[in-house]
Amino acid sequence: MSQAGDLYLGIDVGTSGTKALLVTGDGRPVERATVEYPLHWPRPGWAEQDAEDWWQATVLATRRVLEKAGVSGDRVAAVGFSGQMHGSVFLDEKGQVIRPPILWCDVRTAAQCRTITEKVGGRERLIELTGNPALEGFTAPKVVWLMEEEPDAYERVRTILLPKDYVRYRLTGELATEVSDAAGTLLFDVAKGEWSAPVLEALGIDRSLLPPVLKSYEVAGRVTEEAARETGLKAGTPVVAGGADNTCGAVGAGIVREGVFLSSIGSSGVVLTPSDTLAKDPKGRVHSFNHSTENQWYLMGVTLAAGLSLKWFRDQLGQAERAVEAAGGPDAYDLLAAEAQKSEPGSRGLFFLPYLNGERTPHADANARAVFFGLSGAHTRADMVRAVFEGVTFSLRDSVEIMRELGREVTEIRAIGGGAKSPFWRQIQADVFGADVLTLEIDEGPAFGAALLAMVGAGRYKTVVEAADATVRTKDRTTPSGDRSRYEEAYAFYRSLYPAFKERYDALAKLNL
Repeated sequence: MSQAGDLYLGIDVGTSGTKALLVTGDGRPVERATVEYPLHWPRPGWAEQDAEDWWQATVLATRRVLEKAGVSGDRVAAVGFSGQMHGSVFLDEKGQVIRPPILWCDVRTAAQCRTITEKVGGRERLIELTGNPALEGFTAPKVVWLMEEEPDAYERVRTILLPKDYVRYRLTGELATEVSDAAGTLLFDVAKGEWSAPVLEALGIDRSLLPPVLKSYEVAGRVTEEAARETGLKAGTPVVAGGADNTCGAVGAGIVREGVFLSSIGSSGVVLTPSDTLAKDPKGRVHSFNHSTENQWYLMGVTLAAGLSLKWFRDQLGQAERAVEAAGGPDAYDLLAAEAQKSEPGSRGLFFLPYLNGERTPHADANARAVFFGLSGAHTRADMVRAVFEGVTFSLRDSVEIMRELGREVTEIRAIGGGAKSPFWRQIQADVFGADVLTLEIDEGPAFGAALLAMVGAGRYKTVVEAADATVRTKDRTTPSGDRSRYEEAYAFYRSLYPAFKERYDALAKLNL
């Protein structure tokens, strides 16, 4: 018989919505609920959300998950948070939001990135201090933008928070962040685990504007009486600091030891691996961040249009598959995978560069654009869709190769997201990466990792590694096939294409078309 305080709640404050996941102490999902909210694009390249939407979605998702599970709030022993990285929430002296939060996918800050790089002392110095170069998505450029473009608003700022930290503040009344999200601000010394005094001084940002930095599994506060009335949780329930969405996704997949890699293919694609020692890429091609585990860091590479590339193909060239799905038939993506299997490894010499939205890793290039290269009259639609599957995987391998270059060997890949659901895509990943690809028995995303952090904070497990070992279970294993040698040849050619197109990308960006 279940007892009071035997369940754990993971809340993921994402870009499209907030997910609440209720799990048992041994990691079995009980119920889940997701509440969506809009993403606003007030100008081209700008991306903002309403922080109140995050809070109301959290309230509603929490109430729904408790109702669906048929349990009261006192059954929840602890709450953990995950959230979209890099977003900026500016609060005034009363804790009120000053302007709509600017998100990770906002690219208005190119000029501020240049300013930051110059003021800190150059790209290499910035990487030395923070582990990363200045990119538009990070938090620091947004802070500098507010200084320069909305100085009256900046004068009112008393606290700068990340998205999930704001929601946790509404739940507990306590201001804090934690190492994994702080690492994505470009204001944090990832080696020392503290705010970077040299960076703050160079940029003229007062240290008092930044909250205390906790470990991801530390209790950051407790549910207030007011928040308890809104959410249905019990007042006084401990709430741990939580983690960035990528680290929580990694924790929930058991990515807590060196040699184990995460391959996450959603709209974007992420390759991530933990490290017991801090590894910085001096060229700034992959990110170096603090992990949500004990005394670990991780390397991460990002493909901006991973699943998004396949979605584009489905929407623009997959009318037949969409019609079958709409009529009650198989999923359109499954049908596209079946179509791709009519081709062969290497797509008969057809290549796809998945740069629909520019690229992050290894080419931080907003001007890059997608390309089908090698297309001839002999190619078929099957070749084209297979080239998309392969091109996305080649792009992810770019990140894997940089990590290998930095001394990180691959023992296995754990796949989550859309790339894990397709046996066909898992085989391509195994062949292209040259490693076994495993799926998970429980693939609930970052909310599951947030729940595991809550377990550690509540004392159910002593460490994050122990929690992951006790709850994460792998399922299917896909091993490299005899096609690997063909993919090696194809990947070598793929790598030559971006340098060949770089000049043309820049010229295209200047055209008034």
